[in-house]
Amino acid sequence: MNLTYLSPLANHLWQSTVFAGVAGLLTLVLRENRARVRHWVWLIASCKFLVPLSLLIALGTQMQWRVAPEIARSDLSMAMAEVSQPFMFSTEAPRFAKVAPVAARPLPALLWGIWACGFLGIAASWWVRWRRFRAAISRGTVLPFELALPVVCVSTLVEPGVFGILRPVLLLPEGIFGRLTPAQLEAVIGHELCHVRHRDNLIAAIHMFVETVLWFHPLVWWIGKRMVDKR
Repeated sequence: MNLTYLSPLANHLWQSTVFAGVAGLLTLVLRENRARVRHWVWLIASCKFLVPLSLLIALGTQMQWRVAPEIARSDLSMAMAEVSQPFMFSTEAPRFAKVAPVAARPLPALLWGIWACGFLGIAASWWVRWRRFRAAISRGTVLPFELALPVVCVSTLVEPGVFGILRPVLLLPEGIFGRLTPAQLEAVIGHELCHVRHRDNLIAAIHMFVETVLWFHPLVWWIGKRMVDKR
């Protein structure tokens, strides 16, 4: 069975895997640096899974070179000469060349079907979680905090968090004011505002997209856990 049509994808996967392994070794070298530095290393390793170098190279080899200007001009002159000729009508029926039927390849269709099922399933799970957060915010209570982003108290959260990328919202669980002192609450809010300043939700969304596309690769999920740990 000829599987050469799968080789560009296979090359991309093993190259990205090796790249992630090198990133892991680099984080060990940088273990004395700030966690933010190692977090960016893992982010680069994650984004590498979205940069299919081998696929781009394979696509480039299939593209034809542009026709030289001299050849293009000669082709244009020949076309103009053909257009200037009078119309010739023929009563002979046109002849069509017989095209050989393309052999069916069930394996690619099966693999793409499995991938599509996983992609849609994980995308649906993210969508459900997003809808739950939106519903919790709509039922929550807006708190009068003098911050650069809205603060909403919700009953479904266990711990504080920031929801949203373009217009983030700080979410606080009900009862947190009775469990924490003012100094502790200030530290919690400062912690969440640090996530907002570093665009951590945007970075997390990028890796969530990588996990959705490459859901079958265990190393992608492992990178996600490392990113959460360093963040």
